Amino acid sequence: MRNYEDTYRHKGLRKKLMDILRDKGITDETVLAAMNNIPRHFFLDSAFDEIAYENRSFPISEGQTISHPYTVAYQTQLLQIKPYDKILEIGTGSIYQATVLAEMGAKIFTIERHKLLFEKTKEFIFKSKYPNLKFFYGDGFEGLPTYAPFDKVIITAAAPIIPPRLVEQLKVGGIMVIPVDEGEQQRMLRITKNEDGSTSEEAFEQFSFVPMLTGRNG
Repeated sequence: MRNYEDTYRHKGLRKKLMDILRDKGITDETVLAAMNNIPRHFFLDSAFDEIAYENRSFPISEGQTISHPYTVAYQTQLLQIKPYDKILEIGTGSIYQATVLAEMGAKIFTIERHKLLFEKTKEFIFKSKYPNLKFFYGDGFEGLPTYAPFDKVIITAAAPIIPPRLVEQLKVGGIMVIPVDEGEQQRMLRITKNEDGSTSEEAFEQFSFVPMLTGRNG
């Protein structure tokens, strides 16, 4: 059962977490402000309530995790979010990353391949607060061609390759942030789509994500 009370203590712990993220190199204050506004403990089982604001990942279900706050902030900062950006997220998971993007004023289309996790989105506590957040059950490698093109694409699982269908669904000049490589560590890449349909790549820090898998589960 989750705890849906956001106390002064929780808010104080969030503020301390934002200071930790600044110290680790997060400079985009709009990202930090969004994360400071969102009670991370709402996205975790109440068993984790006391440690929800530590900079660490936690298990959710279906073998998935809620990412480190630093990872969430890092990927979000690389996306260079602007209000009204149309964003495709691959891997809804706990909904925390998608909520951060929605809090920043973007329009989010998020795909989850695990049926159980997708079903949980129907009980999302912030549904009325974020009408700009839309949930889909499907294969992340296929994206959402019906809703393309997207200004930005974010992948929250380790991809073995850059999925070509997702590049197709990116606008010219659009940005994709994706952890790539198999194994324990992945390179965080920022892909920019060029006018001729080719892409430019920038490589950043290494992270550790659960693997991105094809198809739907459930």
